[in-house]
Amino acid sequence: TQAMFIKYLGHAKGSAGELRAQLYIAKDQGYISEESFSEMFSLSEICSKQLARFIQYLENQPNARRMREDGAEYSVE
Repeated sequence: TQAMFIKYLGHAKGSAGELRAQLYIAKDQGYISEESFSEMFSLSEICSKQLARFIQYLENQPNARRMREDGAEYSVE
């Protein structure tokens, strides 16, 4: 359902936030350069913002909680 899709988009947004926390640790421990940190941090922020806007868009749709796919026919032989 669309409600479940929105839920999983929220999980993805949370994961992008967790990535940013791990990037700080990786930079502080010397595993990545400042340049790599900045690039990846920026990309994760862009991703989070896009996910937030997509979630907001979906939640504002008139049928946000009632999206259904057409059923498929199955046969067992």
